[in-house]
Amino acid sequence: MGKADLHIHTSFSDGMATPAQILRYVEEETDLDVIAITDHDSLAGAYAVLEEWAKGRYRFQVVMGMEVTAIEGHLLALFIKEPLPSLRPAHEVIEAVHRQGGIVVVPHPMSWLTRSLGKRDIERLLPYLHALETANASPGARPGQARARELNQNLFHLAEVGGSDAHFLKAIGTAYTLFPGTTAQELRKAIMARQTQGINGRHPSPWELGLGQVVRQAWRGLTATPRAVGLGPTAKSFVLRLLPRKRP
Repeated sequence: MGKADLHIHTSFSDGMATPAQILRYVEEETDLDVIAITDHDSLAGAYAVLEEWAKGRYRFQVVMGMEVTAIEGHLLALFIKEPLPSLRPAHEVIEAVHRQGGIVVVPHPMSWLTRSLGKRDIERLLPYLHALETANASPGARPGQARARELNQNLFHLAEVGGSDAHFLKAIGTAYTLFPGTTAQELRKAIMARQTQGINGRHPSPWELGLGQVVRQAWRGLTATPRAVGLGPTAKSFVLRLLPRKRP
């Protein structure tokens, strides 16, 4: 059985590791066969990772993806090649993924700690979804996972996948997808056939990651939305406007 981490962020988004650092860590510190780069509303990090990956001889494969901010919540798009629209209704995002022949995954479903699709949204979109992220090691995803697994077994019947939602190197591989095979195409085939399994591990503590790193990542996360690229004010800019200004 192969192992794939389908939810990794880079420094091009709100992650703390560069493409080169991620590739080296996966090669030397994990037994992953496939990784997916899924930065927020951008393919820049995925392009950079693939470009760096092509220069070396790595034992694992890379899938291009994106964590898209839809109006209802986040969606993971895998096996895509072109950027996708953000801040649009989920059905429009899904249609754009389908046009590219991509796979649509619901990340951190039903979690109230992050932008997530709820039960009603998933039921409404069910015919157009491929998989549910039932294993996500990040603290923000934990609240809804047991409920998501229960609903999937009894109602949704989607493929179950796992991803670390890593924003730090040490978090990569802490949740993953088990699938028959070892290649990206075998992973894709397994998802479509609902032959995958999401496996959860332990997310590193803030002390293991370094409190300074955790604080910096949280600050970076305030800009990891489409608003950061000119579609409106970012949360960071809103906070800065509230701070007292120095008089000239």
